[in-house]
Amino acid sequence: MRAVTWQGRRHVEVQDVPDPRIEEPTDAIIRVTSTAICGSDLHLYEVFGPFLDAGDILGHEAMGVVEAVGSDVSRLRPGQRVVVPFNIACGTCFMCLRGLQSQCETTQNDLYGTGASLFGYTKLYGQVPGGQAEALRVPFADYNTIPVEDDLPDERYLFLSDILPTAWQAVEYADVPEKDGTVVVLGLGPVGQFASRIAVQRGHRVIAIDPVPERREMAARHGVEAWEGDDDVARVIARTQGRGADAVIDAVGLEAHGSPFAHAAHMITGMLPDAVARPVMEHSGVDRLAALHAAIEMVRRGGTVSISGVYAGDADVLPMKTMFDKQLTLRMGQCNVKRWIPDLLPLARDEADPLGIEDLITHRGGLDIAPDMYDLFQKKSGGCVKVVLTPTT
Repeated sequence: MRAVTWQGRRHVEVQDVPDPRIEEPTDAIIRVTSTAICGSDLHLYEVFGPFLDAGDILGHEAMGVVEAVGSDVSRLRPGQRVVVPFNIACGTCFMCLRGLQSQCETTQNDLYGTGASLFGYTKLYGQVPGGQAEALRVPFADYNTIPVEDDLPDERYLFLSDILPTAWQAVEYADVPEKDGTVVVLGLGPVGQFASRIAVQRGHRVIAIDPVPERREMAARHGVEAWEGDDDVARVIARTQGRGADAVIDAVGLEAHGSPFAHAAHMITGMLPDAVARPVMEHSGVDRLAALHAAIEMVRRGGTVSISGVYAGDADVLPMKTMFDKQLTLRMGQCNVKRWIPDLLPLARDEADPLGIEDLITHRGGLDIAPDMYDLFQKKSGGCVKVVLTPTT
Protein backbone atom coordinates (compact mmCIF):
# COMPACT_ATOMS: atom_id res chain seq x y z
CA MET A 1 0.00 0.00 0.00
CA ARG A 2 0.96 3.68 -0.24
CA ALA A 3 1.61 5.69 2.91
CA VAL A 4 3.02 9.03 4.08
CA THR A 5 6.34 8.33 5.83
CA TRP A 6 8.69 10.43 7.93
CA GLN A 7 12.22 10.57 6.49
CA GLY A 8 13.85 13.38 8.44
CA ARG A 9 13.33 16.90 9.70
CA ARG A 10 10.93 18.68 7.32
CA HIS A 11 11.07 15.68 4.99
CA VAL A 12 8.14 13.33 4.38
CA GLU A 13 7.66 10.98 1.43
CA VAL A 14 4.85 8.88 0.05
CA GLN A 15 6.18 5.33 -0.27
CA ASP A 16 5.11 1.77 -0.91
CA VAL A 17 5.01 -0.08 2.42
CA PRO A 18 3.73 -3.52 3.53
CA ASP A 19 -0.02 -3.84 3.97
CA PRO A 20 -1.16 -4.04 7.59
CA ARG A 21 -2.47 -7.37 8.81
CA ILE A 22 -4.42 -8.76 11.74
CA GLU A 23 -1.88 -9.31 14.54
CA GLU A 24 -4.19 -9.77 17.54
CA PRO A 25 -7.70 -11.23 17.69
CA THR A 26 -9.04 -7.82 18.77
CA ASP A 27 -7.65 -6.05 15.64
CA ALA A 28 -9.45 -4.75 12.59
CA ILE A 29 -8.09 -3.55 9.25
CA ILE A 30 -9.60 -0.33 7.92
CA ARG A 31 -9.46 0.80 4.31
CA VAL A 32 -8.82 4.51 4.82
CA THR A 33 -11.14 6.75 2.82
CA SER A 34 -10.17 10.06 4.45
CA THR A 35 -7.27 11.17 6.62
CA ALA A 36 -5.97 14.57 7.68
CA ILE A 37 -2.78 16.41 8.53
CA CYS A 38 -2.99 17.66 12.11
CA GLY A 39 -1.17 20.54 13.74
CA SER A 40 0.36 17.94 16.05
CA ASP A 41 1.90 16.26 12.99
CA LEU A 42 3.91 19.43 12.45
CA HIS A 43 5.71 18.78 15.75
CA LEU A 44 6.95 15.53 14.20
CA TYR A 45 7.88 17.38 11.02
CA GLU A 46 9.91 19.96 12.96
CA VAL A 47 10.91 18.85 16.48
CA PHE A 48 10.45 15.17 17.40
CA GLY A 49 12.91 13.58 14.96
CA PRO A 50 14.96 11.89 17.72
CA PHE A 51 11.92 9.76 18.55
CA LEU A 52 11.15 8.75 14.95
CA ASP A 53 12.72 6.32 12.51
CA ALA A 54 12.91 6.84 8.77
CA GLY A 55 9.91 5.09 7.26
CA ASP A 56 7.52 5.61 10.20
CA ILE A 57 3.96 6.04 8.89
CA LEU A 58 2.43 9.31 10.01
CA GLY A 59 -1.09 10.40 10.78
CA HIS A 60 -3.62 10.04 13.57
CA GLU A 61 -6.83 11.39 12.03
CA ALA A 62 -8.47 8.74 9.88
CA MET A 63 -11.74 7.08 8.94
CA GLY A 64 -12.74 4.46 6.45
CA VAL A 65 -14.39 1.11 5.84
CA VAL A 66 -13.76 -2.10 7.77
CA GLU A 67 -12.07 -4.69 5.55
CA ALA A 68 -11.22 -7.46 8.04
CA VAL A 69 -11.70 -8.21 11.73
CA GLY A 70 -9.97 -10.47 14.24
CA SER A 71 -11.68 -13.45 15.82
CA ASP A 72 -12.52 -11.58 19.05
CA VAL A 73 -14.10 -8.55 17.36
CA SER A 74 -17.85 -8.68 17.90
CA ARG A 75 -19.20 -5.18 17.20
CA LEU A 76 -17.75 -4.56 13.74
CA ARG A 77 -18.38 -6.17 10.38
CA PRO A 78 -16.60 -5.86 7.03
CA GLY A 79 -18.10 -3.04 4.99
CA GLN A 80 -18.95 -0.94 8.03
CA ARG A 81 -17.97 2.75 7.96
CA VAL A 82 -16.04 3.97 11.01
CA VAL A 83 -14.02 6.85 12.42
CA VAL A 84 -10.83 5.90 14.29
CA PRO A 85 -9.99 7.91 17.46
CA PHE A 86 -6.33 8.83 17.73
CA ASN A 87 -6.06 7.36 21.26
CA ILE A 88 -5.41 3.62 21.36
CA ALA A 89 -7.36 2.53 24.41
CA CYS A 90 -8.73 -0.74 25.76
CA GLY A 91 -12.02 0.62 27.14
CA THR A 92 -11.94 -1.55 30.27
CA CYS A 93 -9.03 -0.40 32.48
CA PHE A 94 -9.20 1.94 35.49
CA MET A 95 -8.42 5.01 33.36
CA CYS A 96 -10.72 4.21 30.44
CA LEU A 97 -13.66 3.60 32.76
CA ARG A 98 -13.11 7.10 34.18
CA GLY A 99 -13.12 8.80 30.81
CA LEU A 100 -9.34 9.16 30.67
CA GLN A 101 -8.71 7.14 27.51
CA SER A 102 -5.52 9.10 26.80
CA GLN A 103 -4.09 7.51 29.96
CA CYS A 104 -5.19 3.93 29.17
CA GLU A 105 -3.26 1.57 31.45
CA THR A 106 -3.24 -1.20 28.86
CA THR A 107 -1.43 0.85 26.20
CA GLN A 108 0.64 3.19 28.40
CA ASN A 109 4.28 3.46 27.36
CA ASP A 110 6.23 2.59 30.48
CA LEU A 111 9.63 2.90 28.80
CA TYR A 112 9.14 6.64 28.42
CA GLY A 113 6.69 7.19 31.26
CA THR A 114 4.00 8.42 28.89
CA GLY A 115 0.29 7.81 28.50
CA ALA A 116 -1.73 5.76 26.04
CA SER A 117 -0.33 4.86 22.64
CA LEU A 118 -1.35 7.03 19.70
CA PHE A 119 -1.51 6.33 16.00
CA GLY A 120 1.42 7.67 14.01
CA TYR A 121 3.12 9.46 16.89
CA THR A 122 6.74 8.56 17.74
CA LYS A 123 8.41 6.14 20.12
CA LEU A 124 7.10 8.22 23.03
CA TYR A 125 3.60 6.99 22.25
CA GLY A 126 4.11 3.48 20.96
CA GLN A 127 5.46 4.05 17.42
CA VAL A 128 2.21 2.64 16.02
CA PRO A 129 1.82 3.01 12.22
CA GLY A 130 -0.49 5.89 11.42
CA GLY A 131 -3.48 6.61 9.27
CA GLN A 132 -2.03 8.68 6.41
CA ALA A 133 -2.10 5.51 4.38
CA GLU A 134 -4.36 3.36 2.26
CA ALA A 135 -5.03 1.00 5.17
CA LEU A 136 -4.71 0.99 8.96
CA ARG A 137 -4.53 -1.72 11.62
CA VAL A 138 -6.73 -0.74 14.57
CA PRO A 139 -6.00 -2.47 17.92
CA PHE A 140 -8.92 -3.05 20.33
CA ALA A 141 -11.12 -2.36 17.34
CA ASP A 142 -14.46 -2.84 19.08
CA TYR A 143 -13.63 0.13 21.32
CA ASN A 144 -11.32 2.17 19.08
CA THR A 145 -13.85 2.85 16.35
CA ILE A 146 -16.88 5.11 16.02
CA PRO A 147 -19.45 3.61 13.62
CA VAL A 148 -21.25 6.05 11.32
CA GLU A 149 -24.20 4.53 9.50
CA ASP A 150 -25.58 7.34 7.30
CA ASP A 151 -24.59 8.73 3.92
CA LEU A 152 -23.19 12.09 5.05
CA PRO A 153 -19.77 12.84 3.53
CA ASP A 154 -16.58 11.84 5.33
CA GLU A 155 -15.75 15.46 6.10
CA ARG A 156 -18.68 15.61 8.54
CA TYR A 157 -17.20 12.81 10.63
CA LEU A 158 -13.44 12.69 10.06
CA PHE A 159 -12.65 15.32 12.67
CA LEU A 160 -14.27 13.22 15.42
CA SER A 161 -10.96 11.33 15.33
CA ASP A 162 -9.12 14.19 17.08
CA ILE A 163 -9.62 17.90 16.55
CA LEU A 164 -13.34 18.18 17.33
CA PRO A 165 -13.09 16.30 20.66
CA THR A 166 -9.82 18.09 21.43
CA ALA A 167 -11.54 21.45 20.95
CA TRP A 168 -14.56 20.30 22.95
CA GLN A 169 -12.33 19.18 25.82
CA ALA A 170 -10.49 22.51 25.70
CA VAL A 171 -13.77 24.38 26.20
CA GLU A 172 -14.96 21.93 28.87
CA TYR A 173 -11.69 22.39 30.73
CA ALA A 174 -11.97 26.18 30.40
CA ASP A 175 -15.04 25.86 32.66
CA VAL A 176 -16.40 29.37 32.08
CA PRO A 177 -18.92 29.93 34.87
CA GLU A 178 -21.11 32.57 33.19
CA LYS A 179 -22.93 31.90 29.93
CA ASP A 180 -21.80 35.29 28.64
CA GLY A 181 -18.24 34.97 29.95
CA THR A 182 -15.21 35.96 27.91
CA VAL A 183 -13.00 33.25 26.42
CA VAL A 184 -9.73 34.03 24.67
CA VAL A 185 -8.42 31.44 22.22
CA LEU A 186 -4.74 31.66 21.32
CA GLY A 187 -4.09 30.20 17.87
CA LEU A 188 -6.57 29.68 15.05
CA GLY A 189 -5.32 26.45 13.62
CA PRO A 190 -7.92 23.65 13.36
CA VAL A 191 -8.33 23.12 17.12
CA GLY A 192 -8.46 26.85 17.81
CA GLN A 193 -11.09 27.28 15.09
CA PHE A 194 -13.34 24.61 16.55
CA ALA A 195 -12.76 25.68 20.18
CA SER A 196 -13.79 29.21 19.23
CA ARG A 197 -16.97 28.00 17.51
CA ILE A 198 -17.92 25.70 20.38
CA ALA A 199 -17.49 28.56 22.88
CA VAL A 200 -19.61 30.85 20.68
CA GLN A 201 -22.30 28.18 20.49
CA ARG A 202 -22.35 28.06 24.28
CA GLY A 203 -23.09 31.78 24.43
CA HIS A 204 -19.65 33.10 25.36
CA ARG A 205 -17.91 36.13 23.99
CA VAL A 206 -14.91 34.73 22.14
CA ILE A 207 -11.74 36.62 21.27
CA ALA A 208 -9.27 34.65 19.16
CA ILE A 209 -5.73 35.79 18.40
CA ASP A 210 -3.65 34.66 15.42
CA PRO A 211 -1.19 36.40 13.08
CA VAL A 212 -2.53 34.79 9.87
CA PRO A 213 -5.23 36.87 8.09
CA GLU A 214 -6.97 33.91 6.42
CA ARG A 215 -7.38 32.16 9.77
CA ARG A 216 -8.84 35.28 11.35
CA GLU A 217 -11.26 35.68 8.44
CA MET A 218 -12.43 32.09 8.86
CA ALA A 219 -13.03 32.56 12.58
CA ALA A 220 -14.90 35.81 12.04
CA ARG A 221 -17.41 33.97 9.83
CA HIS A 222 -18.48 32.06 12.95
CA GLY A 223 -19.07 34.94 15.34
CA VAL A 224 -15.54 35.20 16.75
CA GLU A 225 -13.74 38.48 17.47
CA ALA A 226 -10.50 37.71 15.64
CA TRP A 227 -7.48 39.83 16.51
CA GLU A 228 -4.05 39.99 14.93
CA GLY A 229 -2.32 40.05 18.28
CA ASP A 230 -0.46 43.34 18.59
CA ASP A 231 -0.16 44.19 22.30
CA ASP A 232 -2.74 41.49 22.88
CA VAL A 233 -2.38 41.16 26.68
CA ALA A 234 -3.06 44.84 27.33
CA ARG A 235 -5.87 44.84 24.78
CA VAL A 236 -7.62 41.85 26.35
CA ILE A 237 -7.41 43.39 29.81
CA ALA A 238 -8.70 46.73 28.51
CA ARG A 239 -11.67 45.03 26.81
CA THR A 240 -12.63 43.03 29.91
CA GLN A 241 -13.21 45.78 32.50
CA GLY A 242 -9.55 45.62 33.48
CA ARG A 243 -9.87 42.09 34.87
CA GLY A 244 -8.79 39.83 32.03
CA ALA A 245 -10.63 36.96 30.36
CA ASP A 246 -12.60 34.41 32.37
CA ALA A 247 -10.67 31.67 30.58
CA VAL A 248 -7.89 31.40 28.02
CA ILE A 249 -7.46 28.40 25.74
CA ASP A 250 -3.89 27.84 24.55
CA ALA A 251 -4.34 26.09 21.21
CA VAL A 252 -0.76 26.83 20.11
CA GLY A 253 1.62 24.67 22.13
CA LEU A 254 5.33 24.11 22.07
CA GLU A 255 6.19 25.88 18.81
CA ALA A 256 4.74 29.29 19.64
CA HIS A 257 6.22 32.32 17.91
CA GLY A 258 8.13 34.78 20.08
CA SER A 259 10.36 32.32 21.99
CA PRO A 260 13.79 32.69 20.35
CA PHE A 261 15.82 30.89 23.04
CA ALA A 262 13.64 27.79 22.99
CA HIS A 263 13.49 27.86 19.19
CA ALA A 264 17.29 27.86 19.08
CA ALA A 265 17.34 24.96 21.57
CA HIS A 266 15.00 22.99 19.29
CA MET A 267 17.25 23.63 16.31
CA ILE A 268 20.42 22.58 18.16
CA THR A 269 18.80 19.46 19.63
CA GLY A 270 17.60 18.49 16.17
CA MET A 271 21.19 18.44 14.95
CA LEU A 272 22.37 16.00 17.64
CA PRO A 273 22.57 12.23 17.09
CA ASP A 274 19.31 10.58 18.17
CA ALA A 275 20.95 8.69 21.04
CA VAL A 276 22.10 12.02 22.50
CA ALA A 277 19.04 14.07 21.59
CA ARG A 278 16.48 11.72 23.13
CA PRO A 279 17.62 12.06 26.78
CA VAL A 280 18.14 15.80 26.28
CA MET A 281 14.55 16.19 25.11
CA GLU A 282 13.17 13.86 27.78
CA HIS A 283 14.86 15.47 30.77
CA SER A 284 16.12 18.92 29.73
CA GLY A 285 13.78 19.89 26.91
CA VAL A 286 12.22 23.34 26.78
CA ASP A 287 9.17 24.55 24.90
CA ARG A 288 8.46 27.83 23.16
CA LEU A 289 6.21 29.24 25.87
CA ALA A 290 5.18 32.64 24.50
CA ALA A 291 1.54 31.60 24.09
CA LEU A 292 1.30 30.02 27.54
CA HIS A 293 2.92 33.02 29.23
CA ALA A 294 0.49 35.31 27.41
CA ALA A 295 -2.42 33.13 28.57
CA ILE A 296 -1.30 33.43 32.19
CA GLU A 297 -1.05 37.21 31.85
CA MET A 298 -4.40 37.81 30.14
CA VAL A 299 -6.64 35.52 32.23
CA ARG A 300 -8.40 37.17 35.15
CA ARG A 301 -7.73 36.35 38.78
CA GLY A 302 -9.46 33.12 39.67
CA GLY A 303 -9.73 32.22 36.00
CA THR A 304 -8.74 29.12 34.08
CA VAL A 305 -6.06 28.41 31.49
CA SER A 306 -7.01 25.41 29.35
CA ILE A 307 -4.13 23.93 27.37
CA SER A 308 -4.88 21.89 24.27
CA GLY A 309 -1.66 22.69 22.38
CA VAL A 310 1.00 20.00 22.78
CA TYR A 311 3.91 20.66 25.17
CA ALA A 312 6.88 18.36 25.67
CA GLY A 313 9.54 20.11 27.74
CA ASP A 314 10.37 18.89 31.23
CA ALA A 315 12.62 21.86 31.97
CA ASP A 316 10.13 24.62 31.22
CA VAL A 317 10.10 27.65 33.53
CA LEU A 318 6.67 28.96 34.50
CA PRO A 319 5.81 32.11 36.50
CA MET A 320 4.67 30.26 39.61
CA LYS A 321 4.43 33.41 41.76
CA THR A 322 2.03 34.99 39.30
CA MET A 323 0.02 31.80 38.87
CA PHE A 324 -0.28 31.33 42.64
CA ASP A 325 -1.05 34.97 43.33
CA LYS A 326 -3.75 35.08 40.64
CA GLN A 327 -5.26 31.85 41.99
CA LEU A 328 -5.34 30.28 38.54
CA THR A 329 -6.59 26.88 37.51
CA LEU A 330 -4.63 25.07 34.78
CA ARG A 331 -6.18 22.10 32.97
CA MET A 332 -4.49 20.27 30.13
CA GLY A 333 -3.71 16.97 28.47
CA GLN A 334 -4.18 14.77 25.45
CA CYS A 335 -7.82 14.59 24.48
CA ASN A 336 -9.91 11.67 25.73
CA VAL A 337 -11.71 11.20 22.43
CA LYS A 338 -14.32 8.57 23.34
CA ARG A 339 -15.40 10.57 26.40
CA TRP A 340 -16.80 13.37 24.24
CA ILE A 341 -18.29 11.46 21.28
CA PRO A 342 -21.85 11.28 22.75
CA ASP A 343 -21.85 15.09 22.89
CA LEU A 344 -20.33 15.61 19.46
CA LEU A 345 -21.89 12.95 17.25
CA PRO A 346 -25.32 14.66 17.15
CA LEU A 347 -23.65 17.96 16.19
CA ALA A 348 -21.71 16.28 13.40
CA ARG A 349 -24.94 14.69 12.10
CA ASP A 350 -26.98 17.90 12.33
CA GLU A 351 -27.91 19.05 8.82
CA ALA A 352 -27.53 22.68 9.94
CA ASP A 353 -23.82 22.02 10.68
CA PRO A 354 -23.86 24.21 13.83
CA LEU A 355 -20.07 24.02 14.30
CA GLY A 356 -19.28 24.81 10.67
CA ILE A 357 -17.45 21.52 10.23
CA GLU A 358 -17.58 21.82 6.46
CA ASP A 359 -16.05 25.30 6.68
CA LEU A 360 -12.63 24.17 7.87
CA ILE A 361 -11.04 22.22 5.03
CA THR A 362 -8.95 24.44 2.80
CA HIS A 363 -6.92 21.84 0.87
CA ARG A 364 -7.83 18.39 -0.45
CA GLY A 365 -6.13 15.74 -2.56
CA GLY A 366 -4.67 12.28 -2.75
CA LEU A 367 -1.76 11.01 -0.67
CA ASP A 368 0.74 12.26 -3.24
CA ILE A 369 0.18 15.90 -2.27
CA ALA A 370 1.17 15.24 1.37
CA PRO A 371 4.82 16.43 1.16
CA ASP A 372 3.76 19.76 -0.34
CA MET A 373 0.90 20.10 2.13
CA TYR A 374 3.15 19.50 5.15
CA ASP A 375 5.38 22.31 3.90
CA LEU A 376 2.45 24.64 3.22
CA PHE A 377 0.77 23.93 6.56
CA GLN A 378 4.01 24.32 8.51
CA LYS A 379 4.66 27.72 6.89
CA LYS A 380 1.02 28.82 7.41
CA SER A 381 0.96 29.93 3.79
CA GLY A 382 -1.53 29.66 0.96
CA GLY A 383 -4.45 30.08 3.37
CA CYS A 384 -3.85 26.56 4.66
CA VAL A 385 -5.93 25.73 7.73
CA LYS A 386 -6.84 22.05 7.28
CA VAL A 387 -5.67 19.45 4.78
CA VAL A 388 -7.70 16.31 4.06
CA LEU A 389 -6.19 13.48 2.04
CA THR A 390 -8.17 10.78 0.22
CA PRO A 391 -6.07 7.60 -0.01
CA THR A 392 -8.89 5.37 -1.34
CA THR A 393 -12.52 5.68 -2.31
